[in-house]
Amino acid sequence: MSGISNKAAIVGLHESPLRKAPGVHPFRIMMDSVNAALGDAGLTVDDVDGLCVASGDWAEGGAVESVTEFADYAGITPTWFNGTDVGGCSYIVHAGHAAAAIATGMADVVVITYAACPRWWPLDTPSFDPFVLPAGPGQFELPYDPTLISTYALMAQRHISEYGTKSEQLAEIAVTFRRHADHNPQAKMHGPLTIDDVLSSPMVASPLHKFDCCLVTDGGGAIVMTSAERARDLRRKPVYLTGFGSAVRRTQISQIPEDLSTPARVSGKRAFDMAGLGHADIDVAQLYDAFTITPLLALEDLGFCRRGEGGDFVSDGNLGIGGALPCNTDGGGLSSNHPGKRGLFALIEGARQLRSEGPGVQVENAETALVHGLGGTFCASATAILTV
Repeated sequence: MSGISNKAAIVGLHESPLRKAPGVHPFRIMMDSVNAALGDAGLTVDDVDGLCVASGDWAEGGAVESVTEFADYAGITPTWFNGTDVGGCSYIVHAGHAAAAIATGMADVVVITYAACPRWWPLDTPSFDPFVLPAGPGQFELPYDPTLISTYALMAQRHISEYGTKSEQLAEIAVTFRRHADHNPQAKMHGPLTIDDVLSSPMVASPLHKFDCCLVTDGGGAIVMTSAERARDLRRKPVYLTGFGSAVRRTQISQIPEDLSTPARVSGKRAFDMAGLGHADIDVAQLYDAFTITPLLALEDLGFCRRGEGGDFVSDGNLGIGGALPCNTDGGGLSSNHPGKRGLFALIEGARQLRSEGPGVQVENAETALVHGLGGTFCASATAILTV
């Protein structure tokens, strides 16, 4: 995979401003985003020969053959396509796969798109952890009836118990990202948020309070990728995929290693090695934040701090503008938007920062961005390093 470094670039992007879209099918949001992203690049649907879609989950509008469903909806006949679905980081995985396809000549212009409308979707929301099934390894957790939130809460509680992390440190993550969102007109949540606000909000699954948990919004977006050579002749400044890594490990929360390590240890190292960069070279990061424990574990597994030191790293102010690693500059899933699989929005914001087009806070002179996502209950991860 090292042969794909800087061979492909993001040349167009669009994030839907919608946070509530009653009665609007996700495919409509995807199509609008695709057209806008192509227009941003100076391309049209007729230029597209590659398509990445993973819209088979609840409220995403598709089924197991969502690539073919959306291709038909969009009037695209892709000759290269990818429907890899490993949860929230799927679209970061798609970017790596698209770069490989472009580098090998299998595709020229690839569109990666996603949308979901969980705020109005007429089908019932699953109340259980979708990975806990009554067959296979899930049968051993099913008697305890875990929810998705409770599995993340177990990770947070273990981190508190094992490393002395404080709920106040988790809350600092939500407070920092809200501060960033307050400058983003598209963000769902605005206004001040304090550590006391987080800790006094209703407990959802101990130790995670309401404001430790991501939003539930409608929304969508798209990015367009093409070769580095073609990118130089297009409308916008190219953002190159310089490093990429992905990994999967296990499915059930009961299989998590005792030290709480996640597949990010593997995906992060691969991305840094491919890019030939170090942690000090990263100007801005977009870390998946389904819950406050999620980016904290990513910081440790990606190597920005040691195991168990994530709480101190956060409380030292490193994630804010002016900190060592400004993070989730749009407000992230905790304050901007979270329709479901948020990896695509992390890619969009990473690229916007490098184009100096952040809709909210902007990291001055940013030239490198790390984008990281996870899937399921820390079952999969993908890491991308973008440069200009």
